[in-house]
Amino acid sequence: MANVVVVGAQWGDEGKGKIVDWLSERADVIARFQGGHNAGHTLVIDGKVYKLSLLPSGIVRGGKLSVIGNGVVLDPWHLIEEIDKLRAQGVEISPENLMIAENTPLILPVHGELDRAREGHNTVAKIGTTGRGIGPAYEDKVGRRAIRVADLADEATLETRVDRLLQHHDALRRGMGLPEVDRADLLAKLKEIAEHVLPYAAPVWKILNEKRKAGKRILFEGAQGALLDIDFGTYPFVTSSNVIAGQAATGTGVGPGAIDYVLGIVKAYTTRVGEGPFPAELDDADGQRLGERGHEFGTVTGRKRRCGWFDAVLVRQTCATSGVSGIAFTKLDVLDGFEELKICVGYELDGKRVDYLPTAADHQARVTPIYETMPGWSESTEGARSWNDLPAAAIKYVRRVEELIECPVAILSTSPEREDTILVTDPFED
Repeated sequence: MANVVVVGAQWGDEGKGKIVDWLSERADVIARFQGGHNAGHTLVIDGKVYKLSLLPSGIVRGGKLSVIGNGVVLDPWHLIEEIDKLRAQGVEISPENLMIAENTPLILPVHGELDRAREGHNTVAKIGTTGRGIGPAYEDKVGRRAIRVADLADEATLETRVDRLLQHHDALRRGMGLPEVDRADLLAKLKEIAEHVLPYAAPVWKILNEKRKAGKRILFEGAQGALLDIDFGTYPFVTSSNVIAGQAATGTGVGPGAIDYVLGIVKAYTTRVGEGPFPAELDDADGQRLGERGHEFGTVTGRKRRCGWFDAVLVRQTCATSGVSGIAFTKLDVLDGFEELKICVGYELDGKRVDYLPTAADHQARVTPIYETMPGWSESTEGARSWNDLPAAAIKYVRRVEELIECPVAILSTSPEREDTILVTDPFED
């Protein structure tokens, strides 16, 4: 049976939550492989709304194993808060259906404080972080001073890890005019939360490999979008981890051979939260209309998203870097009622046409979009569950997108409801 990786192919907010939930019915294991609690997923199931930012989307489905991999940075206090919230909504969560990799790094209060202080002091170019400590936690992981889930089980190890961490952070805090960290208070908080987190700790790499050998279907779930990837995104206005599909292997402990199909989630238009280049951004009535119709406000932060026409250049680029096999095309219904639609098919830079987004920041800031115009449609696509339910102009729009991004549509989503989905190719059976 195929194992599937789901990645956002734009700047995030593409509707991954619904698609992962829709696919999770076909999966045995759902594994989150990167990011932290800075990326929200909204699931609508039988009219009931679930908002997740850390737990895998499959947690709301009974009979599935949900996994948080080592590529994630974990805020243990947020984890317990999110678990309690979902339990209050009737979701059963236990070590039987949720496991956390023992080598997962923790996000501590000091990370959030540093994140917010840096952004507040930054007068050059704000990154637009959520201030939740994700970046500083990844820095400590790479700096080999992180506290990991397994460290919570041994008091002596934990104290050594904390001392090493504070040697670095106290120096930073002094330089920023912040008080040094209260060591005793931090240790007390960690020892208190340990008993709530450790029951979920497990050798995830081993379990996933055993599941794979047993023929179980694994769904690897990413957060954010490929254009926020630390290497291939619009640097420095990116997240602090690798978002592209290759991270599914290193972020969970399976080999790259375990990945059989990569599904890229793509919105029928383009949005972005926070700072950074956005060639196809609209600052007019069309952009306002897209935002209002698409309810473009962040699940985690509530921040208004910037909106623009579909950018085929960027999606083609991310389909290449993630090795996307097929796309799930979401929010087509938001385009209902536009007399005409535009698709960005290239850029102009210093009088020359380019067919990809340049790496250099000054070039990214100077590119202007080249648009192709297509007729819109007046009929509603909301709730369509077959090609026959779609207006001819909507089908032409989808087909043109396929041509421009050089990747086929596998799934078409026409509303937040999971049943309002047109399946073209089942990723688990491809």
